[in-house]
Amino acid sequence: MALGERGGWDKSESRYCGVETDFDDDMPQLLSLNLSSGGFDFVVATLMDPNYRPSLMEKDIGGGSHGLPFAGSDLVLSPSQWSSHVVGKISSWIDLDSEDEILRMDSETNLKQEISWASHLSLQACLLPSPKGASCANYARCVNQILQSLNNMQLWLRIPLVKNDDDTMDFIPSGDSWELWNSFRLLCEHHSQLSVALDVLSSLPSANSLGRWFGEPVRAAIIHTDSFLTNARGYPCLSRRHQKLITGFLNHSIQVVISGKLNHGVPSVSLDSALDHTGTNVESSQRHSLRPYLDYIAYLYQRMDPLPEQERFELSYRDFLQSPLQPLMDNLEAQTYETFEKDSVKYIQYQRAIGNALVDRVPDEEASSLTTVLMVVGAGRGPLVRASLQAAEETGRKLKIYAVEKNPNAVVTLHSLVRLEGWEKMVTIVSCDMRCWDAPEKADILVSELLGSFGDNELSPECLDGAQRFLKQDGISIPSSYTSFIQPVTASKLHNDVKSHKDVVHFETAYVVKVHSVARLAPCEPVFTFTHPNFSTKKSNQRYKKLRFEIPSDTGSAMVHGFAGYFDAMLYKDVHLGIEPSTATPNMFSWFAIFFPLRTPVCIRPGSPLEVHFWRCCGSTKVWYEWCVASPNPSPVHNSNGRSYWVGL
Repeated sequence: MALGERGGWDKSESRYCGVETDFDDDMPQLLSLNLSSGGFDFVVATLMDPNYRPSLMEKDIGGGSHGLPFAGSDLVLSPSQWSSHVVGKISSWIDLDSEDEILRMDSETNLKQEISWASHLSLQACLLPSPKGASCANYARCVNQILQSLNNMQLWLRIPLVKNDDDTMDFIPSGDSWELWNSFRLLCEHHSQLSVALDVLSSLPSANSLGRWFGEPVRAAIIHTDSFLTNARGYPCLSRRHQKLITGFLNHSIQVVISGKLNHGVPSVSLDSALDHTGTNVESSQRHSLRPYLDYIAYLYQRMDPLPEQERFELSYRDFLQSPLQPLMDNLEAQTYETFEKDSVKYIQYQRAIGNALVDRVPDEEASSLTTVLMVVGAGRGPLVRASLQAAEETGRKLKIYAVEKNPNAVVTLHSLVRLEGWEKMVTIVSCDMRCWDAPEKADILVSELLGSFGDNELSPECLDGAQRFLKQDGISIPSSYTSFIQPVTASKLHNDVKSHKDVVHFETAYVVKVHSVARLAPCEPVFTFTHPNFSTKKSNQRYKKLRFEIPSDTGSAMVHGFAGYFDAMLYKDVHLGIEPSTATPNMFSWFAIFFPLRTPVCIRPGSPLEVHFWRCCGSTKVWYEWCVASPNPSPVHNSNGRSYWVGL
């Protein structure tokens, strides 16, 4: 690993750094120079002699059977060396959209020959040259043909990272290289094996424009030595904006590739006896000319803030689609309870809210004589019971608790907990669905943790509407209100994961997901709000909201693959709990975001607002969401009548 270790926990692809090389028919020597001596992990190597042209070969050999001029046979390296240490680089001269028919035909033949050879070598990836002009239809058509029968190899399309507002780059539509990539991937039907290798140049677009790429399938960042500055000691370094970008790439498992020649006069003292970034002495005769650039990237990698322990635990959940819980239809398993119960931050917030409610409910002068009736509805294995009793002890208030739980398995644990803690005189356990229970007395405080990733998506409104009949008219509900939020996102990986199921049902299902490789294109907007208790005689839990999102003008065009959803809950007065990014409760992990996919991604242009419609629909046996885009391009209404996804009552 050229960039070294980060505490042993970082297993991402970004640990590996590559180098772009020229054609060399001595592949063992090429690997020895760049890996053994240079310290790189892999080479991006040209596979075919750049002077080769299929049409010239046919004329020269008169249809003979000469072998193609590849960089050595497959036997010069072991299969594992080819697979682990070589990324194939397709000849840069090819132009499949050329007006010159001979060049176009040669390009198509050559592309297929090189990809076939790379596949034969079991390479993990091949780097495709950037399209030569604004039109790339034939290039994309040929690549799409190849993708239909390709093994597991990835094709990296080389795209320069540029966005010029003055349209000075004729070969890039509107001066924005994202448009070039978008045209190509649309022609290739969002194929999951087509990804991006970004050429990072000396000047960078705006932060909003760069942000788009974090939701795209970027596999590599190719940094040319021309992009490096020189520090006071004569060594290569990057500008602060470049540093931030590269660190962001490394945090998203994007590999760095160094390209170009030595452009910095590294001090001679370093060449006599230099220490590389791992502390190993490197002799000047062995030192690779691009080693200073590798060492600087390693320095950035090592300097990255270590992930908190909780984030490390969640690494395997990043961008992994999960079906939301159905807590009314299904009984939770012990492992699920245990995961949620470990979230101490959540229960600290609940304890604060309950303590504040007790103080407001019972004046100090009545604290020793007045007993507050508190009901925990959906008590699970008892964490809210414990938080309530701790709040009562802290505030010096007397408490009588009813713990209502429908899961008979959790009730067994509750009884054991009450006996173990000696709470028998304070806690009464009720094994019943809260909607059906006939309470012996009214409650002063009703406490629940029925919130889902979208606030109401685990049917908290329906449950609390059924439970509030045993809450006093002036009683307190904790939480007292909650609001759902959405924002449009570019999420290429999530889109392809949903698309892999090859049906409409999965595109009309909401997923719980630890979103990571996404681009958040606009600030969140509120969707549905519920308040408790709600004693209105005309109450309905059906909701409808029209939302309008404005994408910052300097972002450029972007692709919307769906919507990330969050919630924010007011537990009591100023004590809140939530995962909406701008106000999220720190270090809380009980909830990931929810993702609403779009069957057909929507491309939005600068200055063109995105209009979205969301519905919360209620039936006699289920609750479901419907959603659609109305502008700039209308989409179908997703999940009509809850045909694909619903939450059972």
